[in-house]
Amino acid sequence: MRLYTYFLSSASYRVRIALNLKSLNYEPHTLHLRHKDHRSAEYLALNPQGLLPALEHDGRVIPQSLAIIEYLEEIHPEPALLPAAASDRALVRSMAQSIACEIHPLCNLRVLMHLRREFGQDDDGVGRWYRDWVETGFDGLEQMVATHSGDGLHCYGKAISLADVCLVPQMYNARRFKCDLARFPTLTAINSHLKQNAAFADARPEAQPDSG
Repeated sequence: MRLYTYFLSSASYRVRIALNLKSLNYEPHTLHLRHKDHRSAEYLALNPQGLLPALEHDGRVIPQSLAIIEYLEEIHPEPALLPAAASDRALVRSMAQSIACEIHPLCNLRVLMHLRREFGQDDDGVGRWYRDWVETGFDGLEQMVATHSGDGLHCYGKAISLADVCLVPQMYNARRFKCDLARFPTLTAINSHLKQNAAFADARPEAQPDSG
């Protein structure tokens, strides 16, 4: 397996966590987003979407973090990142998608750069944009997780799931942009617990070969 990744990409961070949880060896191939390595002709030939991450395996390139993680779940089902019951799986997916499909797309690097370039926003304006969308998304997620966490240490039930895999990278970014996380005690407690797990710790941006 080869993972096209960037150390500060939260979508790549999700996939690194999933690979670690499933004890899957992979070769990281780093592309620098700010240098636009992901827009090179070579990479676009592999992944026409021109986004990170992408997973190359068995002669195919799979883009999009959630698709990659579900692929890993299907070919290496243990440890499971989705519960057994259909209704439980749906709720876990809804938590994951609230981050990956609602919060993250509004706050990723290309959106923030567009705010600067096209709308003249400075650091303060970009930060306010970021914090508003993260905190708005976390408002609903906090309530949902508080309802469905079985132990206050995981987003759903008492085991690591896809929702946890998505939460930790988004919490990392929320701290980078100085979001008011005191409003989200359940999410903060879960994040603090999960960061101690080796699979999560080894996937953090500072531990990546391109972080320097």
